[in-house]
Amino acid sequence: MKRFTAIPPFILLDPLLQGWLLEDIGRGDRSTATLFEGDPPVGHAEWIVKESGIIAGLPIARRVFQLLNDQVSFEAIAQEGESYERGQAIAKISGAMDALLTGERVALNLVMRLSGIAMMTRQYGDQIADLPTQLVDTRKTTPGLRLLEKYATQVGGAVNHRMGLDDGVMLKDNHIAAVGGIATAIARIRGQVPYPLTIEVETEQLEQVEEAIEHGADIIMLDNMPLGQMQQAVAMIRQANPRIKIEASGNITLETIRAVAQTGVDYISSSAPITRSTWLDISMRMQ
Repeated sequence: MKRFTAIPPFILLDPLLQGWLLEDIGRGDRSTATLFEGDPPVGHAEWIVKESGIIAGLPIARRVFQLLNDQVSFEAIAQEGESYERGQAIAKISGAMDALLTGERVALNLVMRLSGIAMMTRQYGDQIADLPTQLVDTRKTTPGLRLLEKYATQVGGAVNHRMGLDDGVMLKDNHIAAVGGIATAIARIRGQVPYPLTIEVETEQLEQVEEAIEHGADIIMLDNMPLGQMQQAVAMIRQANPRIKIEASGNITLETIRAVAQTGVDYISSSAPITRSTWLDISMRMQ
């Protein structure tokens, strides 16, 4: 079943898009501004994919052009999350030629980046599509692009992990080391976490798993555990408290993700769809 994917609200995105346009335009688009005398003519263009892939980000591209000129028409032919083959048109654009030429690079860059993320996310998700384990992303994102990169993983079929540090409590190895142990960390935080935030604890050894169970962790992450040890940890947690959610993380690859899911974990988190994906090649052709 295709999951509904919400586009981040433009009240949040517009300042980002405007900033990226300003970065590219600088003191003015010297190539475009000198081409036309008076009002620029109306131009027509198509976006063509130059390799097969999954499309993500066309509503964002539409907004880029409309921030430059709100009369630009951007017709998305492609559907978000659908696959397209080399040579297919995915969008048609009409409007003032200066807006089309000036917005081209920023709009294309975003869609190429997001489509690459969606494509790799789909590849990871396909490996476990018949299993109950859900693929989730991480906070390993490009500064400034987190909202959009996490949107792209949703388009590819993943579930978003926390968006930022305020979304939930995750006690990682350095938090635990800073206070001397899992028990101390949970005890200090438990009474201060606002409802309904959860507490997740990162573990690397079975002893840490036992401690996390004993002190009431809501989610237990099994980080970089060998498969045999992971299976033991899952059995321990299920027996002690079936309501505790289990997440596996660390060195997840296309070759290993299915075996990890088969241990019975609820979630597998991976940064790979964002950090290791390549851009989908797309070009704009003026008509």
